[in-house]
Amino acid sequence: MTDSKIRVLIVDDDALVRAGLSMILAGAGDIEIVGEAADGAQVPSSVAALRPDVVLMDIRMPVVDGLTATEALLATPAPPEVVVLTTFHADAQVLRALRAGAAGFLLKDIPPGDLVAAIRRVAAGEPILSPAVTRQLITHVADGGAGERTDRARTLLARLSEREREVALAVGQGRSNAEIGSALYMSVATVKAHVSRILTKLELSNRVQIALTVYDASP
Repeated sequence: MTDSKIRVLIVDDDALVRAGLSMILAGAGDIEIVGEAADGAQVPSSVAALRPDVVLMDIRMPVVDGLTATEALLATPAPPEVVVLTTFHADAQVLRALRAGAAGFLLKDIPPGDLVAAIRRVAAGEPILSPAVTRQLITHVADGGAGERTDRARTLLARLSEREREVALAVGQGRSNAEIGSALYMSVATVKAHVSRILTKLELSNRVQIALTVYDASP
């Protein structure tokens, strides 16, 4: 982050939703709303000008939808963290956004305290998607390419050492670095090093993508 405050950009076509999210987050002393956008088309210029740490991205917008905007943003060098906003628990577009590198998703009716906590977690580099929700998404979203992804995921995991695969599996189980270290008898610093190497070897951007790869490889 560029300073002590977490810089947040809100992207949603509903002015009332933007106002509500801004009001909630404005009450947190360590979070700063640096701007708002009403459509995905405004995201590239807004991110370039405002340099947010976290983007709250609505999925359904009329001109450029949030999925398209998320995929384009996360394909750029050093992008901000993206959190998808949705009214749906299990949605194909949400899953695609996560596969593209989004750090998680939030329902629009999330309690205010949970929203603030989620922003803080994402800014700290932690995913906000539980393993149960990830499984629900994968299970309920019909996907004709599941077989190909299973093969690809298994090929990717074969790149890892035995220890790295153990860490990847633990990430897929939603364990924190401290929990992984305790279970595998290693320091938190060593766990972080393993996670970093896993991301590099698998060409992924965050822990959510590691978890998705682990689930895709499961029979």
